[in-house]
Amino acid sequence: MAILTIPDDGIQINNSKEIRSFLNDRGVFYDIWDTVHVNNDDSMEVILEKYAPFLKPYMEKNGYQVADVININEKTENYQALRNKFLAEHIHTEDEVRYFIDGEGLFWFHLENGEVFNVLCQAGDLISVPAGVKHWFDAGEKPFVKVIRIFIDISGWVPHYTESSIEKNYN
Repeated sequence: MAILTIPDDGIQINNSKEIRSFLNDRGVFYDIWDTVHVNNDDSMEVILEKYAPFLKPYMEKNGYQVADVININEKTENYQALRNKFLAEHIHTEDEVRYFIDGEGLFWFHLENGEVFNVLCQAGDLISVPAGVKHWFDAGEKPFVKVIRIFIDISGWVPHYTESSIEKNYN
C-alpha cells in the first residue's frame, strides 16, 4: 500500500482511501489491485497473462494499447545513469501508468499551483500520472521494483525535462 507525503507541510498519509481521494482530487488516478504470484523467472508474457483479468478491462476502458514489464534491481546495468534520467523533473505527452508487482518506487509531483508531494508506491499500487503533469521518479539507491508499464504508444513516454531543478530541493 502507498504512502503519501507532503514534505513542506510535514504530512504523511497511510490510509489508502485518503490517498486515493487526495490524488484523484488532483487528477492523478490511483487504485489498488490484488497482487498475483509471479516467479522470478516468469517471462513478461507469463506475467502479463497472469494480470490479464485486471489489465484487459483497464486498458480497454482507457484506450491503452501496449503493456510491458520492467524489473529494476541492483544488478540492472547502468542503473545510476537510468536513475539520474528520471530524477530530473519532466513531463510526458501521454499518461505514465504503472502497476507495482513487487518492490517500491517514489513518484514526486509538482503541480501547477506549486504543490509538491510524493507517493511511495508498493506492490498492488496502480498509479497514472496524467500527460503534462510535472513529476520525477526514484527507485532508490538500492533498487528493487517490478512494474507493469501501460501505454497508448511507447513514444509518448519519452521524458521532456522542465529544467526547473525543483527536484534538488526534495531529493
